[in-house]
Amino acid sequence: MWRLFNSRSLLVTALSLSASLSSPNTLRSMSSFSSTDTMRSPPAAKKVEHRMEMFGDVRVDNYYWLRDDSRTSPEVLSYLQQENAYTDSVLSGTKQFEDQLFKEIRGRIKEEDISVPYRQGPYYYYTRNLEGKEYLQHCRRLIPNHDMTPCSVHDTMPTGPDDPPEHVILDENIKAQEHGFYSIQAFKVSPNHKLVAYAEDTKGDEIYTVHVIDVEIGAPVGKPLTSVTSDVEWANDDTLVYITMDEILRPDKVWLHKLGTDQSSDICLYHEKDDTFSIDLQKSESQEFLFVGSENKITRFIFFIDASKPEDGLKVLTPHVVGIASWAKHRGNHFFIIRRSEEFFNSELLACPVDDVSVTTPLIPHRERIKIQDTCLFANHLAVYERENGLPKVIAYHLPAVDEPLTSLEDGRAIDFIDPVYTVDPAQSEFNSSILRFSYSSLRTPDSVYDYDMNTGTSVVKKIETVLGGFDASEYVTERKWATASDGTQVPISIVYRKNLVNLDGSDPLLLYGYGSYEVCIDPWFKASRLSLLDRGFIFAIAHIRGGGEMGRQWYENGKYLKKMNTFTDFIACAEYLIEQRYCSKEKLCIEGRSAGGLLMGSVLNMRPDLFKVAFAGVPFVDVLTTMLDPTIPLTTSEWEEWGDPRKEEFYHYMKAYSPVDNIKAKNYPHILVTAGLHDPRVMYSEPAKFVAKLRATKTDNNMLLLKCEFGAGHSSKSGRFEKLQEQAFIYTFILKALDMIPEL
Repeated sequence: MWRLFNSRSLLVTALSLSASLSSPNTLRSMSSFSSTDTMRSPPAAKKVEHRMEMFGDVRVDNYYWLRDDSRTSPEVLSYLQQENAYTDSVLSGTKQFEDQLFKEIRGRIKEEDISVPYRQGPYYYYTRNLEGKEYLQHCRRLIPNHDMTPCSVHDTMPTGPDDPPEHVILDENIKAQEHGFYSIQAFKVSPNHKLVAYAEDTKGDEIYTVHVIDVEIGAPVGKPLTSVTSDVEWANDDTLVYITMDEILRPDKVWLHKLGTDQSSDICLYHEKDDTFSIDLQKSESQEFLFVGSENKITRFIFFIDASKPEDGLKVLTPHVVGIASWAKHRGNHFFIIRRSEEFFNSELLACPVDDVSVTTPLIPHRERIKIQDTCLFANHLAVYERENGLPKVIAYHLPAVDEPLTSLEDGRAIDFIDPVYTVDPAQSEFNSSILRFSYSSLRTPDSVYDYDMNTGTSVVKKIETVLGGFDASEYVTERKWATASDGTQVPISIVYRKNLVNLDGSDPLLLYGYGSYEVCIDPWFKASRLSLLDRGFIFAIAHIRGGGEMGRQWYENGKYLKKMNTFTDFIACAEYLIEQRYCSKEKLCIEGRSAGGLLMGSVLNMRPDLFKVAFAGVPFVDVLTTMLDPTIPLTTSEWEEWGDPRKEEFYHYMKAYSPVDNIKAKNYPHILVTAGLHDPRVMYSEPAKFVAKLRATKTDNNMLLLKCEFGAGHSSKSGRFEKLQEQAFIYTFILKALDMIPEL
């Protein structure tokens, strides 16, 4: 399935890393400072004046020296070590509580578990977690009499002693043993089910190596493909298509690789030379075509490749027209195309014949209040994921036979959901079946996988995430409220709390989360670790602010470029609403955002530091102007379509007005925790480091200001599932300490 409006969570800013920094021994030595190695006084980064002048405006960055592209500068690493040591010393008195909190959070998860198996050819494929292990096993089982058993909502994988045995294709735990960081972002089975290609990242820099292995014996097949993205697909049983990046990590070339040949002899199918565009790759659900998309934030055009004849190269499906963006699928004699333009901003759905792509037939017209978010295409059905009034919807349509004319869609059937606010996403479905699989959750409903029969309307739950420790969803309340922004716009807020622990009189602590960029929809999702706050009387809320995509394409357009300030004022309006409605008070209001949400944190802290008690900014994009003025930084050029090009005077002054590093003032700020990843390829570690250094030298309060830099991780922090839970316990401990809510142990 395709992902519409596929934007990066934030600009890529990492370069190639030194091999010495990736070894576990080196990483351990870098983070070996303990609380006894340093005094409680915070480190003071040295000031080295760096003047930047543009349009008659002079900016002085005294901490520019912290940027080291190689990440090997002893002076920079020493400073980051000092910050980590200071953080450890400040929180040393809460370490016992943090450890207990980690045990509590870990105690809620079912450590040994498997995903819902999905059918692919003659096999069930699934992943397995083992007790005590950080990473996944990738497994499969043969389907008995698979040609005689059509897919059904009542399908279950046979696991009896007389049924085909489980086969472990790949155990990530074994692969991860020699690495401080380990992540697999693609796991693709060949059409004949004999081979697997998987994309592996062992540094956190999102520069992948693709390995091909024999499924039965696990042996490598040929040499791995190096320095590639995680976009890799099988064209046929012995041919891969993949993407590489240029020197600023922009995906720019599509390659054809024949198994058994050297990567140096691969054929380049397409080179995108416009440095504001990036390319991506998907395979159709029908498995007959591959689609190569080239896009920036407002334009997207598509090529297609016949998977049976990849050597024939790319053919144009939708042309490059500025302001028109399209995504494609395939079924039978037709391509299905979602197309967005300035006129049709919430998108329309079209069909065109495979043998004449210039002829299009409208299937779903543009609607001003309903946004087409995604689709799943089947041999006889179409499922459309939409958004209306901030909530996702799923509509299932029956399609005419492949050999019949495709002129319109019959009335679709909507799937009903039970919570007032929720999230629903496509899951792996079988193309030749009538069964739509989707995942569902809400702020009080654990992640659930459903199979929905599009012929009968029957829906069957296949799996609900197990939450240990006596969890009862009925004990929690979810709500949807609306705050009024400064310009009168109504901004939705999703809220959850434990009904018997919350007073709703202003005395309760509240954690408000926000993002608001790239048209990303932050739908209300379940998180078991969040129960550790809710069960301590917290309220959790999500501000669905402009710049995101929750309310349609225009919602995004009204929170970018020269309207970006709406993102920040919307968040402030949501915070003020929650206080006015007595969900909390200023003394109990905590805020959280990561990446572009970290930009949100930095901006609102500068604008209204009096409004918040505690803030967590994860890997925050806070040096907006300096970063966006440097086209040598990875993907800056493509990000101009999101933030604007500050080489133009109007954008320069507007971006300077909200760039967090440029707007720190001598005033009181809340308690603040900031995190960074040394190998982060999206937000260079130096941005949060500079923000903390300048803030510490400027602010007038004595509140906590802590920086935690992970030396063996990238944008998503550590890679192991328990390591991530440990980080969550660390963040919650900081918040509880700032609120003076940690009990004596």
